[in-house]
Amino acid sequence: MKSYLITSKEYYSDTPKFFTKKLQQSLDRHNPDFVLYRDKENKNYHILAKVFVDICHDFETVKPFLHQDYNLAKELNANGVHLTSHQFDDIKSAKKLGLEVIISTHTLDEVKLAKNLGADYVTFSPVFYSPKKGKPKGLDELKKAVEVGIKVFALGGIVTQKEVKKLYEANPYGFASIRYFYS
Repeated sequence: MKSYLITSKEYYSDTPKFFTKKLQQSLDRHNPDFVLYRDKENKNYHILAKVFVDICHDFETVKPFLHQDYNLAKELNANGVHLTSHQFDDIKSAKKLGLEVIISTHTLDEVKLAKNLGADYVTFSPVFYSPKKGKPKGLDELKKAVEVGIKVFALGGIVTQKEVKKLYEANPYGFASIRYFYS
């Protein structure tokens, strides 16, 4: 199962020195396949985005993704962009730039729409309980999302190996998490 590390200001900071140190530690320790730089509040997002992509390129097996901004992802030579569930209209534009596209989904209809619009992957969430993220979808809904026929990353409430092991029942392409990778 593939793994997808998602950063957040809460755990990684918006200070370049701390961000760099923490990201390198997480990459060394967990060796994820995909990594997302996500910071919804940073007014200097582009500065840390460059640091992020440069660090990820030092790890040959890691695919760096930027959050929301597909033009910046292309400019900085990231592998792709992770779009929000409000950006379905941007899938084709990102694909035209040659980027891989992950889009956030929360319903089976959104998973189907993402597939039909040409996204490469979806995150489907929340699978397990995650603070402030609503009622968990559970493994049965995750199985249905996987059956749609697009690569699905399970997201939400995946904090330990215990949750990762439960995911095997639904056979997703991978799992995504912030907290799992922070330790």
